[in-house]
Order: sequence, then structure tokens, then C-alpha cells
Amino acid sequence: MDQSQKKQGSVPKYELLYHPEIPGRAEYIRLIFEATGTPYSDISNHERTGYTKVQKIITETNPPAFAPPALLIHDPDYDGESIVISQTPNILLYLGLKLGLVPEGDEMAMYHANGLTMTALDMCNEAHDVHHPIDVEQYYEEQRSEAIKKSDVFRKRRIPKFFAYFETVLKKNTEGCGKYLVGKRLTYADTTLWQVLEGIDFAFPNTVRKISKNYHLLFSNFRDNIKDQKGIKEYISSNRRRPFSMGIFRHYPELDT
Repeated sequence: MDQSQKKQGSVPKYELLYHPEIPGRAEYIRLIFEATGTPYSDISNHERTGYTKVQKIITETNPPAFAPPALLIHDPDYDGESIVISQTPNILLYLGLKLGLVPEGDEMAMYHANGLTMTALDMCNEAHDVHHPIDVEQYYEEQRSEAIKKSDVFRKRRIPKFFAYFETVLKKNTEGCGKYLVGKRLTYADTTLWQVLEGIDFAFPNTVRKISKNYHLLFSNFRDNIKDQKGIKEYISSNRRRPFSMGIFRHYPELDT
């Protein structure tokens, strides 16, 4: 049994349903498991016929999932029935509540964390649309000229707008000392934004290098703090962490500065 299987355990309560190899949107879910030390199974990456199993589960569940990621949950609280939930922010909210990555005893703070998570995911979606500005089912090479135009707007206007917003959030959360988005400890909003920052840096390294000095809290306090969280630090150095490649975040030099 390799280290990744030991980490995830033999009878997991949670089974992640996603495509093999790429981090993709499932990475936001993996980060919650890793940050909290929660056993899980990443079916497509750890079973020989895993992706066939994933496709079968998401189409046969009721209601069926539109697309991965989805989460298969084995929980005695559900009368012994396994359930499937889909949509990344929906899964993150569920796990955040179950695994203690939401502010305690503050209902409004929970909604604030969820709102910040969805804003970070908005940035993720916009980054993806840069290299697929016309049709998500067409190859990048078929819409390259439009992607170059889209990247110009994204780099000059949208990235700074998102970065400035999150810099302001960190500044206003005095309780978190510039290290957390909500409150004074880790939430799933933090892990989600951290992954988006990593992806943006991979896809647009020249742009990030040029403007990151304008967002000190975001790129010094926050980014370094989340990276150094115990579970995440171990995950980054392990073979469980999938590298960026041809998923949501892609590096095309002609789309960067």
C-alpha cells in the first residue's frame, strides 16, 4: 500500500468523484480533506477502473449529477444510505460544516465565508474562460485569437479587481491579522482562495510577478500562511498533489504579459 492509500484509509467515509490526473475543481475539495486530516478516496486516481465507476455513480444517482466533481458520502446519519452531492461550492459548504472549517458560533460569518468562497470560484471560472472564450468544447487552438483578446482584459482589469477585493477583505478582518479571510482561524474560504492564487500564478506568472507587490497581505501574509498550514504543507510535498497541466488553469505564454 503506497503512502497516498495509507493517508486515505481503507474504508473511507468520503469518495471523491472526478476526472483522473488533473487537479481541476476537485482540488478545492481535496484541500479540505488534507487540511483536516480526513480520510477520503479519490476514486479515479486510486482504482484501476475508477473513472468508469465515477461515471456510473454520477449518472445513476437520483438526481444525477450534471458533471464531476461530486462526493459520495457514507454516513450513518442518512439511515445507512449512501448519498451523492454535486457542485463544488455545495460540496465545500457541506464539508466545511462537517469538518470544522467554518467560523464557530457565528451564523453570519458562515455565510460570509461561503460568499468569499464563491467569489474566489468566480475568479477561477473567469481564468478558465480566458483560454476557452467562445466554446468550452472547442480546442484552445480553434479560438486562440479570441483568447488573446480575452486575456488582455483579464490581466489588466479582472485580476487586479479580484486581488484588490481580497486584499481589502484581509485588511478589514483585523481578527485574522491579514492571514485569514474570516475570523482568526482557517476556513474553506481560505483554502479555496489559496488554490485560485496558485492557479493564477501558474497560468499568468509574469502578470502576478508584476502586480503582486501591490497586494502585500494577499501575497505575503495570506498565501504563505495557508501554504504552511500543517495538513496542506504535507499535501504539497506528497505525491497526492496533482500538478497544474491542461485543466482549469493553463499556461500559454501568449496569454500572459
